[in-house]
Amino acid sequence: MKRPVGTRTEIIDKNAPAITVKNLHKSFHLPTEQAFGLKQAIFNRLRGVKGYREQKVLKGLDFEIKQGEFLGIVGKNGSGKSTLLKILAGIYYPEKGDITINGTLVPFIELGVGFNPELTGRENVYMNGALLGFSNAEMDKMYDDIWEFAELKDFQDQKLKNYSSGMQVRLAFSIAIRARGDILLLDEVLAVGDAAFQQKCEKYFENLKENHQTVILVTHSMDNVRRFCTRAILIDDGKIVKDGAPDKIADAYLKLWS
Repeated sequence: MKRPVGTRTEIIDKNAPAITVKNLHKSFHLPTEQAFGLKQAIFNRLRGVKGYREQKVLKGLDFEIKQGEFLGIVGKNGSGKSTLLKILAGIYYPEKGDITINGTLVPFIELGVGFNPELTGRENVYMNGALLGFSNAEMDKMYDDIWEFAELKDFQDQKLKNYSSGMQVRLAFSIAIRARGDILLLDEVLAVGDAAFQQKCEKYFENLKENHQTVILVTHSMDNVRRFCTRAILIDDGKIVKDGAPDKIADAYLKLWS
């Protein structure tokens, strides 16, 4: 496997930007022709058939995020915004470019990863907490608050497989917001739960903004961009086409369909 040539560096410097991204590139290989057997594979190679095409997703991104900024990242489906988020989270690696992460980073991307449907809600809370780095003693202290926020205390001793998908996401979100981090990465997590639960989530994000927590939000909701973000960037076809005030970026995003 070819080793990525891009770099991702973590530092602790109170005077430096929270995140610095320089000349970031990322592409994927999409299969186009399947070789059935060694003979066909050799024949394809002799004909110069690679069996895949290269899809360039990110094309030289450059930006900084200051400490305390609530940054919105917006763009059409396929623009590259979720790929960028996963690179920042360390899930993907860049082929070219440099990323500097200043502080501890907590991704809210795949809520509920690590949940076991055969275990009870109680058991999953402690297991998920351990994945986030909490001790059993720490989980004991926050346990009641997790269930109260999720509004699922009557279900804590039921197996997770009996929960609806919405209930699972509410529980996962209630655990995730206890994670400690200097930088939070959010991917459409404001959409979890019913209307009443979304209001609780929105209140949580209002508190993040008021307390100057560094947050990166990838979203299609321009209402959330205008409400929570202090700055936003618009990505189109793997490039940053606009960077600035949330209202202006939201307007530019909506104009993509006009």
